[in-house]
Amino acid sequence: MVRQPHDVRRPDRRRQPAPEVLVATPFDAAAVLAEAQRKESLTDWGPGHFERPLRVLLADYARADLNDIGTHILRSGIVHSLRMRLRTQEWIRRHPDILDEQVAAPIVVVGMMRSGTTLMQRLLAADPRFLCAYGWEVVEVAPKLGQTFTGTDPRIAISEAREAKSRELAPDLFTIHPMYAREAEEEIVFLADAFLSHVPESGAHLPHYRSWLDEQDFTPAYDYLYRMLRFLQWQKRQRGVRGQRWVLKSPAHLGYLDLLRARFPGVHVVHMHRDPRTTIASGASLNATLHAMHADNVDVNRVGAEWLQRMGWTNDRTMAVRDSWDAGRVTDIHFEEAVADPIGQVARVYDAVGVPLTDQARDAMRHWLQVRPREGARPPYRLADYGLRPEQVDERFALYNKRFRDRSSV
Repeated sequence: MVRQPHDVRRPDRRRQPAPEVLVATPFDAAAVLAEAQRKESLTDWGPGHFERPLRVLLADYARADLNDIGTHILRSGIVHSLRMRLRTQEWIRRHPDILDEQVAAPIVVVGMMRSGTTLMQRLLAADPRFLCAYGWEVVEVAPKLGQTFTGTDPRIAISEAREAKSRELAPDLFTIHPMYAREAEEEIVFLADAFLSHVPESGAHLPHYRSWLDEQDFTPAYDYLYRMLRFLQWQKRQRGVRGQRWVLKSPAHLGYLDLLRARFPGVHVVHMHRDPRTTIASGASLNATLHAMHADNVDVNRVGAEWLQRMGWTNDRTMAVRDSWDAGRVTDIHFEEAVADPIGQVARVYDAVGVPLTDQARDAMRHWLQVRPREGARPPYRLADYGLRPEQVDERFALYNKRFRDRSSV
């Protein structure tokens, strides 16, 4: 998921950025932290170590070849993340029972981009017995202080307006990576808000931050994810929404399944699979589009090479962790089978977690399949557009393909 702040009107370098960006050091850590505190009139960041990764990220943004609009978008996004952290801490101070919430045994959908993760997540989320994070909840996870939880949440209208503006001003990006206010969304934002995340490298050339991340312990990010799910679950209770377990989804979890399980011991993983030739080309296409929003000059071959490296690294870690897991903790689903028989594949997940697939749940899933949002064809993309060859991808993912794509070994 790609989240941008509400005040970013268009990825168009002709528009003048906000005045606060037109300073000599827009990514100065002290200034960014102070701005978030000033806008919220709050100072307590709450628990968790986030300042060091934030400073490493800001330092690399300062070195990146960003245009004015890119600087504005990325800086505003960081300030927004910090504001949500401050506001969340104040909500918890006022309502300490938020920390009594328990997030038990989530179902987590993982897989490379365009492998069917969204389809699977939203089918599962159609079951009213499950909880999910909707787009409008992800955009502004912490409501304004003092907001009540009766009637229609005002954040829905904010998110729908943002959705409409994205369609109008960034149609290519919206087609590649749509985000809908009223659909289940990725929780990747909460990992990014801890500033331990591979999201920033998808939209800017950040070689130092990128390599630094590979040596870091992401436990603080998963602790923050758990904290935010508790907060969301508490908000849902205030609105009278109950659920047995969460349905989560993010490709970002692929490289960190060990930490995911450590934070959520009862987790069941749904691992989606598709030909890496397709998934790598798709990811490179999205990343190149994001880079072009933030910089005037983009080396698409570098973008392609970095994405191939990142996803190869990610899948190596995934397979190593899965080697130590019981087979029953993961349901493997192939993209082609999910498209051909979506509810049949969902039924396998229900069998694995020991939850009956009721007629009500089936009907809700069939209804979603009929009314789900559908975008036009996304812009064409090929591996060659990003300096990649099919043989490169096949070689890098040889073990993955043998384990998951070769049907004789599945």
